[in-house]
Amino acid sequence: MSEVAAVVFDWAGTMIDFGCMAPIRALQAAFAEEGLPITEAQARKDMGRAKLDHVAALLADPEISAAWSSRFGAAPGPEEIRLIYARLEPLMRTEAAAHSQLIAGAADVAAWLAAEGVKIGSSTGYTREMMAGILPRAAAQGYAPEVVVCAGETKEGRPSPLPMWKALTDLAAYPAWRCVKIDDAAVGILEGRAAGAWTIGVAVSGNGVGLSLETWNALPETEKERLAASSESALWDADADYVIASVAEAQEVIMEIDRRIGSGERPRG
Repeated sequence: MSEVAAVVFDWAGTMIDFGCMAPIRALQAAFAEEGLPITEAQARKDMGRAKLDHVAALLADPEISAAWSSRFGAAPGPEEIRLIYARLEPLMRTEAAAHSQLIAGAADVAAWLAAEGVKIGSSTGYTREMMAGILPRAAAQGYAPEVVVCAGETKEGRPSPLPMWKALTDLAAYPAWRCVKIDDAAVGILEGRAAGAWTIGVAVSGNGVGLSLETWNALPETEKERLAASSESALWDADADYVIASVAEAQEVIMEIDRRIGSGERPRG
């Protein structure tokens, strides 16, 4: 390849943690500690955002807000957001480290990009503290991006382009139309598009399907097809340039993007 300058990967559901299980477990536990259980579907609704923003979105959900008001006598506000987030932070550190297994093909794709001279960065809705247990475990499995941009390190998080732009700035990779964002969440695709990069959505290994690898593998093929199609639809709706099942399929798509850049094409604005 000669045209793609950098690839910026998401973490959970894209490169690690098949099914995005860590944040679900942590969010459900944090709310349960306040005596207000939330469903997995509710926890997954705003996946990909910075975790503080994710908590705020959950407490703004009409059903959860009404349940909170019924239990505590008042609607949740900024103080309640801080309370839940304070509970979430240590839970996330524990769960994130426990769910740091690389998704099949992730290390191979990273090694291929490095061999091609493509810079590798990452952005995530996890804070630096939440990533502390992940980074050494990922490196031991063969994945260590040059740049890691975490939640709270830009003025705004996803779906704004700022995390992507910071990653590209730190990588010294430009222009953005020579770069690629790979993410399993719609907000991550929106981040990449807003930054002016090519985008690749990951449908099966991430939040859209939201199942562990073991559970996914046990499903009948018809159910796999149904779940994958629903997840793909959400990523297409976010205007992804491509949608793949998992990062293991990224190499062929990145090579196609390289050819398209070389022929004068640019990502859709």
